Amino acid sequence: MKLKRLLTGVLTVTATLVAVSMVSFLLVALLPGDIALIILGDAATPERVAALRHDLGLDQPLPLRYLSWLWNVLQGDLGHAIHSGEATLDVILSRLPVTVELVLLTQVVALGLAVPLGILSAYRRGSKLDHGVLAGCLALLSTPAFVLALGLVYVLALRLQWLPATGYVSLSESLSGNLESMVMPVLSLALIEVPVYLRLLRSEMVGTLQQNYIALARGMGLPTWRILFENALRPSSLNLITVVGVNMGRLMGGAIVIETLFALPGVGQLLVESIYQQEYLMTQGIVLFVAILFILVNLLTDLAYALVDPRLLRDAEG
Repeated sequence: MKLKRLLTGVLTVTATLVAVSMVSFLLVALLPGDIALIILGDAATPERVAALRHDLGLDQPLPLRYLSWLWNVLQGDLGHAIHSGEATLDVILSRLPVTVELVLLTQVVALGLAVPLGILSAYRRGSKLDHGVLAGCLALLSTPAFVLALGLVYVLALRLQWLPATGYVSLSESLSGNLESMVMPVLSLALIEVPVYLRLLRSEMVGTLQQNYIALARGMGLPTWRILFENALRPSSLNLITVVGVNMGRLMGGAIVIETLFALPGVGQLLVESIYQQEYLMTQGIVLFVAILFILVNLLTDLAYALVDPRLLRDAEG
C-alpha cells in the first residue's frame, strides 16, 4: 500500500510537471505572428529572420520543438535573453532571493498576527472583541493589495516620512535598510492574508474547544494559555497549513504588483520587465520556474502534515 501511494504521488507530480511545461512552451509557441520578426523589430531582414528562426528552432515542427526545449529544460537550460544573451536561469536565480524574502516575511507577519488573534477570537466567541476582529477581517478582505500599498505609501512615506516610498536595500548592504525597504511591501501582502488565516483558524478552534478532551484539560486545572496553545492549536492547524502552503505559491504571483509598485528587483518585476521588453523566452522560463516552485511547495506542505499530526502518516502507511 505504501509503495502504491508513492508511485501514485510520483505519477501525479510528473503529469503535473509535464502539463505545466506544455503550457509554458505554448505561451511562446502560439503567439500570433512571427516571433523572430517581433524580436528583431526594425532590424529584421529575410536573412536575419531565417537565421534567428533556425537558432530558436522555429523552423521545426511543433512537437519536435517542444521535445527539444524540454530536453534543454531538464538539463537546466531555460534559454537565453534575446537582448543581453544572459542565461534565463541565472537571471531568475539572481532575482529570486528578493521574492523569497518578500514571501517568507509576508507569511511570518500574517501568521504572527492571525494566529494569536484567531485563538483569542475563538476563545472569546460572541464578545465585542470577536465581532470587532471579524469586522476588521471583512474590511481587509474587501481591500485589494495595491490599494493597501498606496495607502501605506501615503501615510508612512509621504505624510510621516518614516519609510522610503520605493527601492530595495539588500541584506548584505544593511540589515536595517533592508527591513525598512520591506516593511510596506510585506504589510501590503500580509494584511490581505491575515483575514483568511484568522477566520479559518478561528472556525477550527471554536470546534476544537468544544471537544471532551479540552473539557478534561480544564477540569485538571491546566492554565488557559496552555490549553489554547498546546491542546487546541495543533489539531486546529491542519487546514491552516494547507492554505499557507497554497498561498506560498499564490504570493509568488501576487508579488508581481507589489514588486513593481515598490521597485523591488524580484522575480515578479523581472516578469513585467520581460513582457515590456518582449523577452518572450525569459517570460516562458519565469512562468515555468514559478510553476515548479508552486508544485514543490505543495509537496512540502503535504510532508508538513506528518509533523503536525503523526496519525496522518501512519494512516498513509497503512
